[in-house]
Amino acid sequence: MADYDFDVLVIGAGPGGYVAAIRAAQLGLKTACVESRATLGGTCLNVGCIPSKAMLHASELFEEAASGKLAKLGIKGTVELDLETMHAQRRDAVKGLTGGIEYLFKKNKVEWLKGHAAFTSADTVDVAGKSYRAKNIVIATGSSVTPLPGITVDNDAQIIVDSTGALELAKVPGHMVVIGGGVIGLELGSVWKRLGAKVTVVEYLDQILPGMDGEIRKEANKVFKKQGIQFKLSTKVTGAEVKDGKAVLTVEPSAGGDAETIEADVVLVSIGRKPNTDGLALDKAGLTVNGRGQVEIDHDFQTTVPGIWAIGDCVPGPMLAHKAEDEGIAVAENIAGLTGIVNHDIIPSVVYTMPEIAGVGLTEEQARERGEIKVGKFPMMANSRAKTNHEGDGLVKVISDAKTDRVLGVWIIASLGGTMIAQAAQAMEFGGTSEDIAYTCHAHPTHSEALKEAAMAVQGKPIHI
Repeated sequence: MADYDFDVLVIGAGPGGYVAAIRAAQLGLKTACVESRATLGGTCLNVGCIPSKAMLHASELFEEAASGKLAKLGIKGTVELDLETMHAQRRDAVKGLTGGIEYLFKKNKVEWLKGHAAFTSADTVDVAGKSYRAKNIVIATGSSVTPLPGITVDNDAQIIVDSTGALELAKVPGHMVVIGGGVIGLELGSVWKRLGAKVTVVEYLDQILPGMDGEIRKEANKVFKKQGIQFKLSTKVTGAEVKDGKAVLTVEPSAGGDAETIEADVVLVSIGRKPNTDGLALDKAGLTVNGRGQVEIDHDFQTTVPGIWAIGDCVPGPMLAHKAEDEGIAVAENIAGLTGIVNHDIIPSVVYTMPEIAGVGLTEEQARERGEIKVGKFPMMANSRAKTNHEGDGLVKVISDAKTDRVLGVWIIASLGGTMIAQAAQAMEFGGTSEDIAYTCHAHPTHSEALKEAAMAVQGKPIHI
């Protein structure tokens, strides 16, 4: 260590970075983590996963009470929205969790270097005017909102906002237009719909939730329409301007055609995320990025420069916090001489709407391209617990190889879909078959029985349909 300040220096304290730093320290490596935010946790804990879930949960409870759903259960009374208190509990959740990471850094003796990092050589970075040399450097800088050309986001004005601004709206908009029918847009759009806004989703493609199973995408669209969310599919936004405190969007068919305008109180721009690789001076370390701005790595998370590693949203693959966390553990173990592995074929994804939408593995379309398959489905309306809880929307879908019965993919729309998908992922990790799931005893009555029945349906033997 005479020539190095640290064994491991991690750039970025998001889910991938802070986990990598903690795991490296646990393995006995002298570790530092660079983070420019005032709090640790990156986008996920500060302005992404955690605060959005706090608002999703609170808005679900409000909508249940305000819509009269609780009255049908014999729970009567009137409710009113206290939006500032709702925001306060969101901020409190963020404060607690980000503070928890700071505690874990201290517990594990991870040094927090505050500021932006920029390479000055392959083993040295500059942080706030100071130079640090490390034997291993892990790039874990995450991602940020993808801008839409020609549209200026101004979160302070609260008219045209991104996902960060959509969490901080001081009042419920009369009409919110969401540009982009992906995960983030649908989650935040559903929050404000439940709180009283009219919500219109404009999506360039012919269906929402790109990348997910086709049947699940269509079913989700039906569910959201039933909830009152309006959709303009196969539609592109060509311009936006603010007039008299409102946004005026110009849209037209994606394939070309007549333009029209849409007026909104708030426009949420949510068309995806881009890697945070600008400003790192990667060239001084001998690194380049691909056409998408990502750092290329091998299966061990090593870049083309020895001693420099990369994980999370700034490398190819799905931009998911849990993927980054697993990669953080793996890269630390690889640096320590152990064997760190992430099975990128089995990374679950979840949309935290109500009901939740979850999937892992191949879509039906992808599976059919690879060979003969069997598909089993089971509707949530036939699941006793879901029916009792008045949560009958959705279904579970199991896709297996026709010859080996090995599970290739599972897709779920259910109120507890995000939790249910874990069983499917674990079954697939162990090379499980649909029969393995079908003959595993599931507690009754639970939503998870729908996964068992869908697995039974692969062989044409479900009980309750």
